[in-house]
Amino acid sequence: MSDKICVGRLAGAFGVRGEVRLKSFCAEPEAIVDYAPLVSADGREFRQIVLTGQGSGAYTARIDGITTKEEADALKGCDLFAPRDRLPALPDDEYYHADLIGLAVHDTGGALLGTVRDVLNHGAGDLLEVAPPGGGETVLLPFTLAAVPTVDLASGRIVADPPEGLFAG
Repeated sequence: MSDKICVGRLAGAFGVRGEVRLKSFCAEPEAIVDYAPLVSADGREFRQIVLTGQGSGAYTARIDGITTKEEADALKGCDLFAPRDRLPALPDDEYYHADLIGLAVHDTGGALLGTVRDVLNHGAGDLLEVAPPGGGETVLLPFTLAAVPTVDLASGRIVADPPEGLFAG
């Protein structure tokens, strides 16, 4: 699905008439409706999304074809994807998470530290979850200019200057 970017996630039912809770991953959260039709990972298409309100940490929305609480609950955890070509171009220092996942991470001396498994954000900035080459516990690398001075999407690699001891072993 490299031609698609995850722009949101359904978080279950809101009320009993088929409305859903919708988490938007867009820089301007309400812009998620502009990218419809959206598709799920299994190919289900959602042609129309109408925001109906805003709750705690999510919007409430109506999605075409969803009319009952049970149908809305069945979609809980469903990621929503938009075609990459309909999304805005990013500045040079910003990246779609999908583009970072799978990249090799090397230290400034060229040694392989691992591969990006996920991009996380717990409120204090993005973290790259890096899986070491031999397996074992993943390492959370701060995704800052100091710790990650180079992201080279063309060559599929990241150069990292991690804090001392982060990749000990």
